[in-house]
This record gives sequence, C-alpha cells and structure tokens, in this order.
Amino acid sequence: MNSSNPLFSVVIPTYNRPDRLVSCLQSLTQLSYPRDRFEVIVVDDGSSPPIAPVAESFKSSLNLTLLHQNNSGPACARNTGAAQAQGQYLVFTDDDCQPYPDWLTALETALHQQPTALVGGYTVNALPENLFSTASQLLIDYLYDYYNSRQAPSFFASNNFAMATEQFRQSGGFDTSFPLAAGEDREFCDRWLQLGLPLAYAPAARVRHTHHLSLRRFWRQHFNYGRGAYCFHQVRARRIDEQVKVEPLRFYWQLLTYPLSRQSQIRIPQIQTMMLSGLLFLSQVANVAGFFWERSQQKATANPTPAAPC
Repeated sequence: MNSSNPLFSVVIPTYNRPDRLVSCLQSLTQLSYPRDRFEVIVVDDGSSPPIAPVAESFKSSLNLTLLHQNNSGPACARNTGAAQAQGQYLVFTDDDCQPYPDWLTALETALHQQPTALVGGYTVNALPENLFSTASQLLIDYLYDYYNSRQAPSFFASNNFAMATEQFRQSGGFDTSFPLAAGEDREFCDRWLQLGLPLAYAPAARVRHTHHLSLRRFWRQHFNYGRGAYCFHQVRARRIDEQVKVEPLRFYWQLLTYPLSRQSQIRIPQIQTMMLSGLLFLSQVANVAGFFWERSQQKATANPTPAAPC
C-alpha cells in the first residue's frame, strides 16, 4: 500500500435520508483523529432526489468520495464503497449513526492488537425517550451480551465494525442476495468465522444510533429481521450442511427479563421497563412471522402454481 494512502476507509451507504447523513458526516468532522489518516466514502443507493448536494458540502472538511448506484440495497452499496477504498482498514457505519470523537482511535487500538480480526464496536441509543428505539437497542445489547461476552464473539452489526481491506475483499464481501437490510451482516460474520478468522469486541469504539421508531416501524423492522434470518439460514445451508439451530428456552426467558436487569442503566420507571419487556416479546413474534412469511414466499417462487388448463 502507498504510504500516502489513509489508514481507514469509512464506508457509509445511504438512501433517502439526507438529514441523517448530514448528522453522520458532521460527527465525522469532529473525530479526534488525524484528517489525513482516514477517508470517507458515501454510496448513494439511488436516492431521489440524489444526495450529492448534501455530501459534497462536506468535501472541504473531509476527504470524501461520493459514489452512486441504482437502488440495490445496503449490502451492495457497502461492496461498492469497499471496491473504491484506499485504506488499509475498512470501517462500516450507517447514515443514521454518529461516531464518538475517539471512534477511529479505539478501532485502531483493537486492530493493532488483532490485525486479522473483524472488530465490532458498541452502539448507543441516541433516542432514549423513544420506547421503541430503546427496545430495539436493548435487543442488540442482549444479543451482544449473549453471543459475544460469554464466549468467542460471533456477531456484530454492520453499523459499527471494521476489518482489513484485503481480507474483506478475499472474503467476497457482503452477500447481495439478501432482499433487505436484514441478516447480511450476520451472514458476513458467520462466513468470516468459517474462513478461520476471529471476531473481536471493542466496546470503546462507540457510535450513537438515531433510529426513530413507531409501533408500526418497530413491527416492520423485526418482521424484516425474521425475513433476513430465513435468508441467512438458506445461504448458510448452501455453505455448510447443517440444520437450523434453535436457541434454548432460557435464551428467550433471559431476553424478556433483560430490561429488568438493565433498569439501573436505562434509568426509566418500572412500568416502562415492563413495557420494554412486552416490546421484546413482540419483536420475537414479528421475527417468527417474518421468518415463515419469507419461507412461504421463497417456496412459492421455487414451486409456482401450474396455470389452469384452457
């Protein structure tokens, strides 16, 4: 790699959220990290109108490249950005995230300790007054505690992780067959582990997540996660001949009681804590519904109903 190239390439897929993108890019201008050591690659996934005026206004304060593609989803957009990256390491975040000033410093420390690792950071809910956003972040916190704190890490969300650029390219990047922004990061982490490469947790690498949710959006989000979960299991089955594993009942019991165990940290009244437990239960109902809906859709596509005879 040329010594003049940056250490980090920050890739941000975006679609029809110019206000969120402004907040994200503004936070990157506040990083306590040498400006010549990172570049920012924004991939416009077919926004209407295009977000060029928003992104280009930051070119004087950031080493920023703007790329365009037809609407193909965030997995494809991340791959598009990664293909143009000049940095030794790739960092992925989303347009509704705002990294903390020491974000890249924390990632650099973790990657120097484990250069071959996929390093995942910590996501902070930036909307604590929104119960649906809080519940959604609690679910991610629980999954991180369950999968990453008690054993070798196995999953990180793609709104805050980093790895060596060359290893990302050798891995094949994100699987673009996923129909939604759901499950493709889980599949990528699973494939990374299958390649014999480690995952490492760096909780000091923090981003704020500003994801406004209503009851309807909350249901749709977790319904789509269920759809992504089915796609993940289908893709994984093609790589590894292994049946779908169902988590034990204690996984779900611990999930429902998780808000109670975190009450002192989230600092909300007990009645709202109980409501959060109810929303986590609802998220699992939506997840199961999405899983079987996607299964029925794919089976119908694979076995279309014969046309009635004339």
